Amino acid sequence: MLKLLFVLPPLLLLALLPQGTSAPATQTAQPIQAAQPAPPDQAAAPAQASPPDQAAPVDQAAAPAAAVPANNPVKPTAESQAHAAATFKIDCAMCHGENGNGKGDLVSDMGLSMKDLREPATLEGKTDGDIYTIIHDGKGKMPAEGDRAKPDDIWNLVILVRGFAKK
Repeated sequence: MLKLLFVLPPLLLLALLPQGTSAPATQTAQPIQAAQPAPPDQAAAPAQASPPDQAAPVDQAAAPAAAVPANNPVKPTAESQAHAAATFKIDCAMCHGENGNGKGDLVSDMGLSMKDLREPATLEGKTDGDIYTIIHDGKGKMPAEGDRAKPDDIWNLVILVRGFAKK
């Protein structure tokens, strides 16, 4: 339980941070502008903003799934793999273990059952694109890396995770 006290605050902080810098600026600017015009303009602004906002998530949700190739397009370098290892240590090892064995510090505390990424059968039948999607979107209790990581960083994490089974 004590481990949760050290890990949970940073996780909560990451969850509460805004995902992009343009959205909060736009959100704060709109109410200021909307407060100045007459009430009919306030009612019109959300009506105009709603259709694009409603259509955009559907398009964005469909586009990444279709755009993710099955094979990893990134060529690893020593620097990119060092960065992937550092990211894994910060974001993933608490559950997946330092070496991918599935015995991270939070596994028992959270009541998780993790697969051993060192076993080739664990990722058998999964394309690089499948693993990329799991890292990007999250799965079950695993939080999404999402927009916090650049696509190349996620692809390098895929290379790192695949590498656990080869050791």
